[in-house]
Amino acid sequence: MKKQLLKLAACGLLLASVNAYAQTPTKTFVVKAGEVKAPIQSTMWGVFFEDINFGADGGIYAELVKNRSFEFSKPMMGWTIQRKEFKEGDVLVLNRQQTNTANPRFIRVTATNAEKGSLSLTNEGFRGIGIKKDLRYDFSVMYRQQTPGVKLNVELINAKGDVIGSTVVNPEASASDWKKATVSFLATATEPNGKFRISFEGNGVIDLDMISLFPEDTWKGRPGGMRADMIQMLADMKPGFIRFPGGCIVEGFDLSQRYQWKKTIGPVEERQLSINRWNFEFAHRPAPDYFQTFGLGFFEYFQLAEDIGAEPLPILNCGMSCQFNTAEVVPLDQLGPYVQDALDLIEFANGDVNSTWGKKRAELGHPAPFNLKMLGVGNENWGPQYVERLKIFTKAIKEKYPDIKIVNSSGTDPNGDRFDYLNTSLRSMKADIIDEHYYRRPEWFLQNAKRYDQYDRNGSKVFAGEYAAQSDKTVSVNNRNNWLTALSEAAFMTGLERNADVVFMASYAPLFAHAEGWQWTPDLIWVDNLNVIGSANYQVQKLYSINKGTHVVPMLLKNEAIAGQDSLYASASLDKNTNDIILKVVNASGKEQQSEITLEGVKKLAGKATLYQLSSEELDKVNTLGNPPSIAPVEKQLSLKGKKMKLSLAPYSFSVVRVKM
Repeated sequence: MKKQLLKLAACGLLLASVNAYAQTPTKTFVVKAGEVKAPIQSTMWGVFFEDINFGADGGIYAELVKNRSFEFSKPMMGWTIQRKEFKEGDVLVLNRQQTNTANPRFIRVTATNAEKGSLSLTNEGFRGIGIKKDLRYDFSVMYRQQTPGVKLNVELINAKGDVIGSTVVNPEASASDWKKATVSFLATATEPNGKFRISFEGNGVIDLDMISLFPEDTWKGRPGGMRADMIQMLADMKPGFIRFPGGCIVEGFDLSQRYQWKKTIGPVEERQLSINRWNFEFAHRPAPDYFQTFGLGFFEYFQLAEDIGAEPLPILNCGMSCQFNTAEVVPLDQLGPYVQDALDLIEFANGDVNSTWGKKRAELGHPAPFNLKMLGVGNENWGPQYVERLKIFTKAIKEKYPDIKIVNSSGTDPNGDRFDYLNTSLRSMKADIIDEHYYRRPEWFLQNAKRYDQYDRNGSKVFAGEYAAQSDKTVSVNNRNNWLTALSEAAFMTGLERNADVVFMASYAPLFAHAEGWQWTPDLIWVDNLNVIGSANYQVQKLYSINKGTHVVPMLLKNEAIAGQDSLYASASLDKNTNDIILKVVNASGKEQQSEITLEGVKKLAGKATLYQLSSEELDKVNTLGNPPSIAPVEKQLSLKGKKMKLSLAPYSFSVVRVKM
């Protein structure tokens, strides 16, 4: 315990005492339930998705075959050709060039007296393929026969090379034009690190493209859909919004690599692949096989938001690439197509089925509008070059769609000259929402619990768009999702909730990370090929989101907001939908603290309350894949005496109390 206290002190946490066992006076908290201070937006707590850490391909997009259309910079990356006898040119990569600019490459396989297993292609998947026993797998391929006579043996294999599921595809003999073959089969064993193989048999020449394999258990059972266990983690949070598709991938290393939403809709075989900027961003975490196939595109993002009851928040490129990389910008007189993309996206989301882009949405299977209410222009851009471009976007969007709220960037940091310039400029423009980012050490989050107490209540609103406490330092491979980081974020979030008339939205970032393929840490949810685990930070975010409340009320200690006194942080809200009072209290000290809570301004209480508490005296503790979460809420019932109740605050704990009125 003493070692842990010293560790906390070194991190700059404010400890009321170095003696964890000292008896301290009972704290008296007063909740003024009759004094509503501000409404809490339905979007208050949300999620921010970026295709980083293999978050899309190899992540929530459930495709199991890597480089399925041979469009990676190295066409056969992810594939291994196996032969018993080498024959020159038996597997060739061909390019249609202008015939199909979105997906030009395919392979041509020539089989000569091939026996099963004598000529095959094996795909390694995304850091392996997770295979589940008795689960159905759906295979599909685009093919064209140059010379009929080839049979395809489709197989799942385990780490030892044993076949654990197979089927056969007999292409149509007359298929001289491109056709699609589909077949399903069951896996006979579970394997966390499997592979996928096509073995050729017979004589003939066949062209193959879009070689695909999906598990049966996608989200909502949609063919070619998303990985269900990962999406369920989001649905369980009941987020108010989902921001997509990023992040830095919106900007691109240069403008040729920027995210272009129009290229991500329609038939998947017509969506043009792009390199992912996290492919090469960090020399210490290279990912040369990281590309975007856009099987998960803007239609699927909107559909996902609808599925989990979240408001969609798309972010679009503003004519600027990543300023840390090339800082390439579009001249102002050439910005028109970028602005038109924004206007067309709003029509795609909300337009009538008779409009150009509303019709495209309907053709994709969603005649009803997605009811888009907000849109981000630029990701983490800064400087006067951003402001002058933003003004052009804002004028065009507001003239045609005055009710759309625009999310504006305040740059990369929560303070400094860059932030001050943007914050001043945006507020003078009467910007709707300003996106603030904070990647800082835990002590910063504790010290900034009052950050928004003095903000202008009538000015631009704040989106706490990206935040995560860094256990080591920003962009460090040693950052961990430990309890110390999660606890400091919980304390900071009491200040966000207390100032809900200023802060309209908040989201942790990044969202997902593959344990074998990450570029950035810490991350909210960790996955491997078969498992998913919510970090300690996820547990905090989820408790806030599912206990949001509808209105802020004061929670005071000695008639002051509770934001660091004796290492305590607190906020309170009413949920007028359930008639509950919701209290959130963080004890960031290493000693147990006793409190008595008085609830004023209520006529009658139900007599009992429910406590959900996260705690650990091991500040380095993390939730690990393959194991039940070691940091998870413990639920208890509390008794009330009249309008008072006692609450014991465990060392290093975050407590949520719901009191029924």
